[in-house]
Amino acid sequence: MTQTNLTKKQLEDLNSLFETVSQRQLKDFGNISASNKADGSLITSCDLWSDKTIVEGISSIAPNEGVLSEEGGKSIPQTKAYWIVDPLDGTTNFAAGIPYWSISVARFVEGKPQSSFLIIPTLNKKFISIKGKGVWINDKKINLNKKNQQSECVSLCSRSIKILQKKPNSIFPGKIRLLGVSSLNLISVAMGQTFGAIESTPKIWDIAAAWLLLEELNCPIEWLGTNPLNLVSGQDLSEVNFPLVTGRTSEKIKILRPWGNLLLEK
Repeated sequence: MTQTNLTKKQLEDLNSLFETVSQRQLKDFGNISASNKADGSLITSCDLWSDKTIVEGISSIAPNEGVLSEEGGKSIPQTKAYWIVDPLDGTTNFAAGIPYWSISVARFVEGKPQSSFLIIPTLNKKFISIKGKGVWINDKKINLNKKNQQSECVSLCSRSIKILQKKPNSIFPGKIRLLGVSSLNLISVAMGQTFGAIESTPKIWDIAAAWLLLEELNCPIEWLGTNPLNLVSGQDLSEVNFPLVTGRTSEKIKILRPWGNLLLEK
């Protein structure tokens, strides 16, 4: 029988694992060079070390549960409970000396996110989300009052910026912010720093941890293409994108949806 919730001991071991990886990344930051992967994106030896360390750690903490990772196997595991890992989301920032990146890990049970962990080493912030129970920042549970969140900003990714070129005579309904990290773009919405976000080509490991965090803080997500709830075991996700619009409220999504739909145009 598949274990739905992680035990206290597993959560403690995961916390230690992510702290170890965070410290290594902080040590390597600004002191490491990057190379290009086959798809043109950057990778460093720290990405590879982080991926190997996290995957091996999870295999010890949660034996018999499969792992999909950006730098490893990219097919949906056959196990009912499995993990999705992005060991260093924001490698371009990391390699360029820009202090915004994250460790992004989520555990799925029967195809849905059940718990997630999103760590921002340079900001000393750790987000934990548990389905149906809420979100914690640095072990303190949060309960945001959306009425007090009046941000005028919208997070775009570097590829979704092209929507502005498709409507050159229209005024975009927000002040644009590009952090260069999908997970941080998305949690900026959950934290009220932006009122919405549009992501053009995120992979499953880019969004897995932030997905549950958004859901637990009642921030709706609209999938513009492939719905990640329709994934099947064994499916190769290496080339699958999950374009989306998310917002603080459904009303905010209505404002951004016409712009997000431009991503689907040829």
